[in-house]
Amino acid sequence: MKKQAVMPAWHFVETIASQTLDAYFEDAKMYGNVFAITGAAGSGKTFAAQRFSTIEPSVIHLECAEHWNRKIFLRKILAAMHKEPQGYNVGDLLDEIVSHLLIMEEPLLILDEADKLSDQVLYFFITLYNLLRGKCGIVMMATNHLVKRMERGRRLNRKGYTEIYSRLGRRIIQLPTLNKQEIISICEANGISDQPAAVEIFHECEGDMRRLEREVHKRKRKMLKQTQK
Repeated sequence: MKKQAVMPAWHFVETIASQTLDAYFEDAKMYGNVFAITGAAGSGKTFAAQRFSTIEPSVIHLECAEHWNRKIFLRKILAAMHKEPQGYNVGDLLDEIVSHLLIMEEPLLILDEADKLSDQVLYFFITLYNLLRGKCGIVMMATNHLVKRMERGRRLNRKGYTEIYSRLGRRIIQLPTLNKQEIISICEANGISDQPAAVEIFHECEGDMRRLEREVHKRKRKMLKQTQK
């Protein structure tokens, strides 16, 4: 059986978006601030959050999902904190989370893909803010759908939306998309040194980091096959 070639690890390159995220993560962590940050799908939000959570202590990174109810959401936070849930009802689970966070040094809770949460789960943001204000940073990350959802919720006077928006400082931060030079630098760091090839990848990936990684690996596999002939 022919052994399949293993592609090397992906090398991180700082971008304006990643630097922006790091700055807000650090601010929220140090001062217990709360932010909402949106960026296009594939802009590198999740990768930046994962990287920050491995570098810095007391960072809880949670990738949210549509099917979560309130209990699952709280249990997932505890699991991300490496804590075994002791309570069985929502109130007990919430008390556990708050008590753990309050004894941590400069804790930060990153709610990734927060726009996937249902209204009932999203309301927990208000409670968490009220109980942890100034003592735990919270960063809510999402696509631009969160902006539209907030605007619609406030316009229709839906329960909780005005309160959530107020606690976010009445502002949702928009990340910049990857620019041409950043994509070329990422290509170079990951083995694509040919400038015309990197420019082609820039036009093909449309600023999507997932597509960019796929295109880089595809071209590297092609280069590998050519050298093996």
